[in-house]
Amino acid sequence: MYVVDASVWVSRLVLADSHYAASRAWLAARTDAGEVLAMPSIVLPEVAGAVARRTGSGQLARRAASVLQKIPGVRLAPVDQEMTLLAVDLAASLRLRGADALYVALAQRLSVPLVTWDEEQRRRAGSAVQTVTPQEAA
Repeated sequence: MYVVDASVWVSRLVLADSHYAASRAWLAARTDAGEVLAMPSIVLPEVAGAVARRTGSGQLARRAASVLQKIPGVRLAPVDQEMTLLAVDLAASLRLRGADALYVALAQRLSVPLVTWDEEQRRRAGSAVQTVTPQEAA
């Protein structure tokens, strides 16, 4: 099991992204192996917003979020009060952006690695959870 940051999903969904091939290969290998890929539920609006900004298409962005929910092995974790409070502590102590702190909180709660392309998130969260890129997690 892994927690997968929105950066990995966006790079998989946007063909022009520099990490498209690596994200596509890693995600395909994980889903083919039947592995669980966990994310806080905020991944859906994060992915939709990023896809819309990069492509200029709201329709494509909505479709991306819809497809993400249907991928075998994808598990969306609700952002409940417990996770929110853990994310607050992580954001404050590690100087993380709010959304980034939610991914770190989920990885910490599940005791699994966080897979991300976000270098700042990797650097700052590394003391709280194992952080890896898709290439490193392969």
